[in-house]
Amino acid sequence: MYGGPRTIRRILTESGETWAVVGLSGNERRAAHGVAELLQHYGKRIVPVHPKAETVHGERGYATLADIPFPVDVVDVFVNSALAGAVADEAVAIGAKAVWFQLGVVDEAAWDRVRGAGLDMVMDRCPAIEIPRLGLRPACASVRS
Repeated sequence: MYGGPRTIRRILTESGETWAVVGLSGNERRAAHGVAELLQHYGKRIVPVHPKAETVHGERGYATLADIPFPVDVVDVFVNSALAGAVADEAVAIGAKAVWFQLGVVDEAAWDRVRGAGLDMVMDRCPAIEIPRLGLRPACASVRS
């Protein structure tokens, strides 16, 4: 398992509120769109990262992680496994606290590099599944509209 229950809970509850969602665009049919909306419901600030740099769910988008002008706590990766390792390296370079690879995204070498750099990491998991499984409640006071 790439990130057990303790790591998953720590990322979701203790790693910070700013989540860069790499691969998030305005395409409502993509999984990233729904997961980002759920993260907002749970009080996270989402930051869309996509070459188009679109505004999504009311949040300004950026073309790359390096373009984001403020600290990012967690990098949630919705790109295919062949591209995910480079995103993980960018996450380390910008000082993120954790990296989350979505369902189906697996790169064991990236796992080793990220963990070796001291960051928490989860791979082949989805927060939209893990949040209810862990019984986490929405952060009603901080839900963004």
